[in-house]
Amino acid sequence: MFEPVRIEGLAELQEALRELPDATARNVLRRVAKEVLEPIAERARQLVPVNDGRLRDSIKVSGSLSRRQKSQFQRTDPNDVVMFAGAGALPQAHMMEFGTIDVAPRPFMRPAWDSGKQPLLDTLKDILWAQIEKAAKRAERKAAKLAAAGE
Repeated sequence: MFEPVRIEGLAELQEALRELPDATARNVLRRVAKEVLEPIAERARQLVPVNDGRLRDSIKVSGSLSRRQKSQFQRTDPNDVVMFAGAGALPQAHMMEFGTIDVAPRPFMRPAWDSGKQPLLDTLKDILWAQIEKAAKRAERKAAKLAAAGE
């Protein structure tokens, strides 16, 4: 059900993230994941058939899942940053995406992912570098401020 995306060859980015405090690095990764997944969520909102709009409005980018969704997701490493793009815990979401015995599937998430994954991968490095640089500059300013106050 969940298709993890792993990107190899980002050793320099990993090293730069390791130089940041752990909490800062996790926050950087969350911000970047949210930013690069939002176009996929937006495309899914455009593609989803609309009846009353609840399904469309439930499509979000978030780090949390419903209880049922959590039961189907296996976290491999508790230190990983995990972000999801998709519909909320509405029963019609999976029935719309995959169909039922009586209703043909009308996928919206898979086409959104398929059309958005390459742009996501193409921009991920640049966005991540920019966020790491911002975080490093904030950390430098904070350290300088603390050093000036301590003198």
